[in-house]
Amino acid sequence: MEFFRIKRDIPFMSSARLTIFISALFFVAAVVLLIVRGLNLSIEFTGGTLVEVRYPQAAELQKIRSELASDGFQEASVQNFGTSQDVMIRLPARKGVSSAKLSEGILASLRKQDSGVELRRVEFVGPQVGEELVNDGGLALILVSIGIMLYLAIRFEWRFAVGAIVATAHDVVIVLGLFALFQWEFSLTVLAAILAILGYSVNDTVVVFDRIRENFRKMRKGTIAEIIDNAITRTLSRTIMTSVTTQIMVFAMLFLGGEVLFYFALALTIGIVVGTYSSVLVASPIVMWLGISRADLVPVKKESEADQRP
Repeated sequence: MEFFRIKRDIPFMSSARLTIFISALFFVAAVVLLIVRGLNLSIEFTGGTLVEVRYPQAAELQKIRSELASDGFQEASVQNFGTSQDVMIRLPARKGVSSAKLSEGILASLRKQDSGVELRRVEFVGPQVGEELVNDGGLALILVSIGIMLYLAIRFEWRFAVGAIVATAHDVVIVLGLFALFQWEFSLTVLAAILAILGYSVNDTVVVFDRIRENFRKMRKGTIAEIIDNAITRTLSRTIMTSVTTQIMVFAMLFLGGEVLFYFALALTIGIVVGTYSSVLVASPIVMWLGISRADLVPVKKESEADQRP
């Protein structure tokens, strides 16, 4: 289904050098930010204290945050847990302060507002657990990337695998770079969003690659750039529809999902925009510059011995 059809091919490849240069600048800037500023890791990664409390009525999260901040707990993360009455508070670890002492301070602060607050659970996440999560998360990203490369190399050709993995790395690093720049909290939910971005970006890229392969069989006289331009133009309607409809759903989580889903949805919002861009203007130019040709995708039929006889 198409909402619109473009009759003339858009010459995307004529501006490929410019788009790749811009992408390279953003990529390098993101890497520098990750090295210099680093990610603002949540307590799942760094270790800390988790306190769960229950209010006799619906909890007002903004008032809770203000009260905790005024009592010296500015770094506290406050969110609903399960129901509107249940609240989860997370605090990063503090040197020389035990988890029990932190939970007592939090409870005392909350009871200034409402004496009916009930302590339900206190947990401490050690730094060793956080280190394991960092290692496991990094390993998951590496294994997913390897799987993507193998899949594309088998289904298409190794040049497509290189183009897709470069575009996917471009998407992930830029999202991480923005999280480092603004020091948004990087939690397990954001890591899940990063893995989702990998799948989304590859899906968009594979659609374009499939049309490129099909065009090599149909467009016998076209140049490589013309074949790729035609493939991108013919799939542009589908790409835009997919991006817009997915973004609508993500916007619902971003604006209505509350603090729990905010950074998850924010990472997806950025990832969808960057992923759509890279599937069109990063992956395809790389495939072209690596020297893809019709011979790489269309098998040459050998003449039979009978046809070779005079």
